[in-house]
Amino acid sequence: LVVGIILVAVNPYKQLPIYGDAIIHAYSGQNMGDMDPHIFAVAEEAYKQMARNNKNQSIIVSGESGAGKTVSARYTMRYFATVSKSSSNADVEDKVLASNPITEAVGNAKTTRNDNSSRFGKYTEISFDHSYQIIGANMRTYLLEKSRV
Repeated sequence: LVVGIILVAVNPYKQLPIYGDAIIHAYSGQNMGDMDPHIFAVAEEAYKQMARNNKNQSIIVSGESGAGKTVSARYTMRYFATVSKSSSNADVEDKVLASNPITEAVGNAKTTRNDNSSRFGKYTEISFDHSYQIIGANMRTYLLEKSRV
């Protein structure tokens, strides 16, 4: 078992100008540690390792309710869509996450930190072709807390 980079991120609970296309392009092609810690640095390292070693990569996004896990996953997908120059670009994240409203409609609950906390875990698998462009994605959803649904 090999454990790679670990990034601890904090949800600022407001929009910050650190996730746009200019920042994506700034991190694209950079080596880990050459730039400030960022979700795009983690995504770039996974993308590079996939292309270099031709092996599947995993990024685990974990945290408490309201921590910004879904948003972080969206930023990662946007990064992959942009750097892989996939024709669908930002549409990829929308298509992958399109199944969320169905499960979220029946599986959310109010918590002290989040009025709309999901009761589901999500496993998203993004598929790339031989030239490392996104060709599809699959999202699996599993129940976390049956008692609160």
